[in-house]
Amino acid sequence: MENNLYYLVQEPTIKKDKHPLILLLHGYGSNEEDLFSFAPELSNEAYIVSVRAPYTVPPYGYAWYAINFDANQNKFSDDNEAIESREKIVHFIDNLLSKYPIDPTQVNLIGFSQGAILSYAVALSYPEKIKKVVALSGYFNENILVPNFKENNFEKISFFASHGTVDQVIPIEWARKTPEILNKLKIVNKFNEYPVGHGVHPLNFKDLKTFLEK
Repeated sequence: MENNLYYLVQEPTIKKDKHPLILLLHGYGSNEEDLFSFAPELSNEAYIVSVRAPYTVPPYGYAWYAINFDANQNKFSDDNEAIESREKIVHFIDNLLSKYPIDPTQVNLIGFSQGAILSYAVALSYPEKIKKVVALSGYFNENILVPNFKENNFEKISFFASHGTVDQVIPIEWARKTPEILNKLKIVNKFNEYPVGHGVHPLNFKDLKTFLEK
């Protein structure tokens, strides 16, 4: 437990003075085990940490924020909970930096779905803390960023965003807005689409690994 968030960690097999961090943020209704299945395939020089979101979703999942439905089945995100989770993730990263020999200039995020939405929020609110972001099957929600985020310095950060062309959970149209938003902020980014639903295509995984390694 760090900052009251439960997590799993795979330590690097190649020992150095300082290591990169790859932080995995799961999606709504899932848990820390989900993306941790990526860990054996990722860098053996990095600390790979998969963290459990703070809110419970019955019967046995977790979420970064609630998603509510109205009478017409329209979805509403609880932006206040999302902002709280954004800050929890930032404090969690700070706690990991104090606990493990992690290079503070080599902190990377991989988020899926709700975890991708939070990855955008953390990285664009605090770009000095994050190096690379992999945003899988998510979208950009400006309402959960710090108010003056556009004034931040984004020179050192880069994004790899991807989406399934037949995603039935988050419409691909939402994700397709991402490159334009990031380009306006002059952020280095790549956006790829894959023939898959709300999930990670094998080619997508290969491409995200290439992005993290280069």
